[in-house]
Amino acid sequence: MRDAFAKFEAAGIKLYALSYDDQETLTEFAEKQGVQYTLLSDTDSRVIKQYGLLNEQLSKKDAFLYGIPYPGVYVCDENGTVVSKFFHDSYKKRESPEMLIDAALGRITIDETAPQAVSSDDGIRITAALHGGNGSLRQGIVRQLVTTFELPDGLHIYGEPVPQGLTATEIRVEGPDGLVTLPIEAPPTTPLHLKALGIDLNVWSGTVNLAIPLYPVGELVSECRPIDEREVELSVHVTFQACTNETCLLPQTRSLTLRVALEEVDVPKLPIHSGHGQREGSYDSTPAMKRLIWRKTRKNPLRLLQFIWNRKRMERRSKRES
Repeated sequence: MRDAFAKFEAAGIKLYALSYDDQETLTEFAEKQGVQYTLLSDTDSRVIKQYGLLNEQLSKKDAFLYGIPYPGVYVCDENGTVVSKFFHDSYKKRESPEMLIDAALGRITIDETAPQAVSSDDGIRITAALHGGNGSLRQGIVRQLVTTFELPDGLHIYGEPVPQGLTATEIRVEGPDGLVTLPIEAPPTTPLHLKALGIDLNVWSGTVNLAIPLYPVGELVSECRPIDEREVELSVHVTFQACTNETCLLPQTRSLTLRVALEEVDVPKLPIHSGHGQREGSYDSTPAMKRLIWRKTRKNPLRLLQFIWNRKRMERRSKRES
């Protein structure tokens, strides 16, 4: 968010981040990291609970972490109405800032510098582009592989379902092990009734963006080891059938190839991470953790003992199992 703040500002979008941390921690973090948007402190998790964001995977036995929210984003319009929301059960998986901007504006805007491949035939131009960031893949960040159809006037392509004899549009992305793809995201189709055949169809026409969210996991890029390769290859296979209201072209499949970079990630300044080839973050979270422990134990001194006891029990169990 910090690195993409200028993009949000240019789009007229205001950013607010709700955190479980205290004001002192947030102020320190903002100053050291150059955060320009508003950080909101909710130390007693009151707002977090009101919005149903409490991370229920943690119990009160997790003394110092209980109360944190699920990582996610609400996108609201100028009237405060939620138009989109993005939530995951792990902080290691989040949408790219560009996806949030698209959700707020209601359209996909591809950066001209994004890695892309083009196929043009029969007057139909197809572009595959990696949308988000600087056109790179980064651990935990969901990007989009956007396939754009530019169809001549009078032609349309089909969405599901289609009757026998016609071919629905399908996009398949292939990449290295560790690349996770999610279900396709598509704009609404337009209903088309062919009176002569007595059938109803779902079609797209004009310029159409079909997006497949994707992100890399540990097999491909991880903060806990060096990056094996700086670039990877993505293959995009696009199957479709273009028709007018009277005739159809034969179904076809086009394959496009992109080379995209793998991005290093900032990691905490901890001995376990040193020397593994990734960028070391500039923010030392030790003071913030100490303040969190003090805040929790001041409210309930038994929580510290409970935390230590649970950790020791887990260590003993781990030793027995090994």
